[in-house]
Amino acid sequence: MFPRSRTITFEAALRDLANSTDPRTRAASAASLGDIDPADRREAVRGLTRAVRDDHPDVRAAAAYSLGHLLADLGDASAVRALCDGLDDLVALPRQSCAIALGRIGDASAFDRLATALTYGPADLRFQAATSLCEIDPERAFEVLCGALRSEADGEVVCAIALALGEIGDPRAADALAGALDHSVDQTRFDVAYALASLGDARAVAVLAAFAAHKALTWPAIEGLENTADASAVDALAPLLMRRRTPRLYKVRAAAAILALDPDGAAARNARATLTAALRSWRFEVRALAVESLRRVGGDWSRAPLQALRASAWGRRLQDEITDALGS
Repeated sequence: MFPRSRTITFEAALRDLANSTDPRTRAASAASLGDIDPADRREAVRGLTRAVRDDHPDVRAAAAYSLGHLLADLGDASAVRALCDGLDDLVALPRQSCAIALGRIGDASAFDRLATALTYGPADLRFQAATSLCEIDPERAFEVLCGALRSEADGEVVCAIALALGEIGDPRAADALAGALDHSVDQTRFDVAYALASLGDARAVAVLAAFAAHKALTWPAIEGLENTADASAVDALAPLLMRRRTPRLYKVRAAAAILALDPDGAAARNARATLTAALRSWRFEVRALAVESLRRVGGDWSRAPLQALRASAWGRRLQDEITDALGS
């Protein structure tokens, strides 16, 4: 994300960060300090904390990013105040980097500042603040995120809030997410539906089904449809098995989702045939995914084809995985 020097020493990085007149050198030094030996971290934190207030935005951003990396492991919140002040930076990259760092550090004292940023900050900061609030305190962030979702108009920020709520996993967020399913931006509607599906809510099915044939979104759409745990999602998944343009890996994933959702339904027979055929594919990644899928959703019908693969040359690299699938 920021320029780095592989040969710069710790002492040289600190010196250049404090004294160099070239902002590119200071930024590279700040970035390098994020990867130093743990024994030197305290001194690095002091130098980086000062650099968060540097007069060049690239230096401020690199310093904030490195602080997030260092303090996440160190458990030291000494730079939190400087990073909170950085949320008011007039330049996007430094304030975004400060928000990211605060999330990684996880200090509770930053929560209120990030909540304010989520409500009143510019869109780029609201986007980062949603994720960082969830990292600091998911339970406390829940109400803040739900409230922000109801009033947020920016598509990218809505995505960030929705995915954060999906990560929290509280089903009480379902109604707030469902209210954003009609957003005008396609990617936003999809991300909201994906988050809603992670809560097991069937209201996500129609939106995910509409995107299942979009190549760039097919895989996450399949995941989302399975996560709804609703048998109605099978109607969106079944056509993927028949469509010639559907990549084989996607067909395997869709077949596994169908069997997870409705193992005895009308589409199950075709799903079983798809997985059985995938075990004979010449592509290793297709065979591997089929074996893993059968570990999750296979039954007595899958034992013979799995044993045949284990006995063949094509199963040589998958012996342990096949044994696990047969055992499960």
